[in-house]
Amino acid sequence: MIVGNEEGVIKIKLTAPPFEGKANKALKEFLAKRLGLPKKNIEIISGTKSRLKSVRIEGLNIKEIDDLLK
Repeated sequence: MIVGNEEGVIKIKLTAPPFEGKANKALKEFLAKRLGLPKKNIEIISGTKSRLKSVRIEGLNIKEIDDLLK
């Protein structure tokens, strides 16, 4: 679930453990479902082993993404 949005950083709480990429997979699935996009359109471009990640989303502009994640 989304738990906050501060200074352009969206905080998302996941139940998947940060083990063997399970949390990264869960994040991609969550974002894809919430944004109505296929998982292939969501890419973690940095932070795969960190709590802070940068994500590339294809198929929507920043306004659409912001509206869907509120």
